[in-house]
Amino acid sequence: MAITAAMVKELRESTGAGMMECKKALTETNGDMDQAVEYLRKNGIMKAEKKASRIAAEGLTRVAVKDDQTAAVVEVNSETDFVAQNEKFQSFVEAVATQAVNSDAKDLDSFMAEKWNLDESKTVNEALIEITAVISEKLSIRRFEKVVASNGIVVPYTHGGGRISVIVEAETDVVNDEIKDAVKNVAMQVAALNPKFVSSEDISEEYRNHEKEILLAQAMKENDELPEGKRKPQEIIEKMLIGRLNKEFKEICLNEQVYVKAEDGKQSVSQYLAQVGKANNANLKIKRFVRFETGEGIEKKNENFAEEVAKQAGGLN
Repeated sequence: MAITAAMVKELRESTGAGMMECKKALTETNGDMDQAVEYLRKNGIMKAEKKASRIAAEGLTRVAVKDDQTAAVVEVNSETDFVAQNEKFQSFVEAVATQAVNSDAKDLDSFMAEKWNLDESKTVNEALIEITAVISEKLSIRRFEKVVASNGIVVPYTHGGGRISVIVEAETDVVNDEIKDAVKNVAMQVAALNPKFVSSEDISEEYRNHEKEILLAQAMKENDELPEGKRKPQEIIEKMLIGRLNKEFKEICLNEQVYVKAEDGKQSVSQYLAQVGKANNANLKIKRFVRFETGEGIEKKNENFAEEVAKQAGGLN
């Protein structure tokens, strides 16, 4: 299969790997994008980054809160950052968030078909078309998620003027300002460190096995590059993987992460919550979180990238 500049561009932006590494990965996998990502990871060129954390697009995220137990987060995209700073666009995104927190829609299609809260003579989709005509740039309501706490509270946090928005749902039998502040601190941690799970107990066996396969491939490659007399047998390498896996899972699980404000630099998020809970006679724990980052998984335009790749990589079809 012919490897095109556009394919190299996509893989480069989704992994952060160099152009030549991306071209080689695509060549080795016959142009299969997912397999090429796996190839880069197994060869240590890309560690554990995911597409969503490497690709950017313009627009805003927003959170709307109805009460301590109900909140919704939305992402609305624009073509340029200039429009994302437009007051009319910002007001529209706020209205979409308010629509979401009051909505019972289960998916985006039904959400778009709802009556627009600000004018029930039109649908959400028609309101989007209308604002698109006013701003003269393609806009899209990309996603939304509503969180309703059954036994506790929801706390929002928005970072970077709307680049990242987070909702954290906490189970607690006591609700006061100290508890809310603690959960907000955790929401800030979610925004900053982007965990994938609440705790290691939430990691599926499938995910564990997949990460083990990736790390084993990396370790075997590193081992093969050692002088023959210093190479380790595979059973030793597999035992060493346990430490690597535990380190990785600690980094991607919220409860096991080091709390960013820890005075000793060691206290975990779960230990911090236990400390706050004890001080307030509360049973406090994180149940779930939702984190939206503007442009996750969306490829930004780069008009001259194909020419750049062709020039530096010696010409691509």
